[in-house]
Amino acid sequence: MSTASKQLPAIPVEKKKRKYYLIPTYIAVVFYVLFLGFPFIWMFSTSLKTPYELLQLHPSLIPDGFYWQNYIDIIEKRGLINSAKNSFIIALLTAALTTVFTVPAAYAIARLRKVFSGVATAWILISQVFPVSLVIIPLFMAVRRIGLLDTIWGLVLVYLVASLPFALWMLKGYVSSIPVDLEEAGAMDGASSFQILVRIVFPLLVPGIVATALFTFLNSWNEFFFALVLIQSPENETLPLTLARFMGSEGQVLLGPLAAGAFLATIPSLVIFGVMQRKLASGLLAGAVKG
Repeated sequence: MSTASKQLPAIPVEKKKRKYYLIPTYIAVVFYVLFLGFPFIWMFSTSLKTPYELLQLHPSLIPDGFYWQNYIDIIEKRGLINSAKNSFIIALLTAALTTVFTVPAAYAIARLRKVFSGVATAWILISQVFPVSLVIIPLFMAVRRIGLLDTIWGLVLVYLVASLPFALWMLKGYVSSIPVDLEEAGAMDGASSFQILVRIVFPLLVPGIVATALFTFLNSWNEFFFALVLIQSPENETLPLTLARFMGSEGQVLLGPLAAGAFLATIPSLVIFGVMQRKLASGLLAGAVKG
């Protein structure tokens, strides 16, 4: 028997060793997923419990039955559908407007000279330093002065201004990763600046645009503080505001309906991340690492 044939069985042994080495990694990943998913599981279990079960000192994870009245209560009596519709409209408009403004702005900042690009980057970073509590009173007065207080468009305007620095920062890094040679080749072929942006740069920016738009959408969907200050009427409430008002007599929290509403409010975020996770990951890595 030759030497080569004697060494053949060493390959599967090496593969088995690698599999054994990966077992602790798989176990750690499983525990990490369970750790992250446990609050979601507990929230769903709580939403199916009766008020009597929720008052017990040591409630179990598995409910005694499926008490769907909590979901019926939040949909029919608590205005969850209307507030979810408002949140969806606000988040969608904010994501769309942010994308429209940030794509050409990020391209301009990334392609400017280093001095101007550095000044623009410094402005983006400085704008993120100030806490929200410092600007909320001037912001409230400005929104009231222009007549957009307690309106959906007023909240969209505020979310747009708050989202622009982060979106510009992400897309600037992504534009910087696109080779300038592609644009120069397009210019040599007679393409205008607008055609270069639309036909060459924009298709390459799609992963970054998707990542930025999704994060803007989810931040607007979950935002609470600005909505609490600027929205006053129940018909204009967003979903976080509606969930915050699940209070009974004497300040007692209505835990069952609150858990049901929070569970339904979390589903869109999970669906979006599940469907667009590849685009989201590639956009984040390109914007953060290559920038």
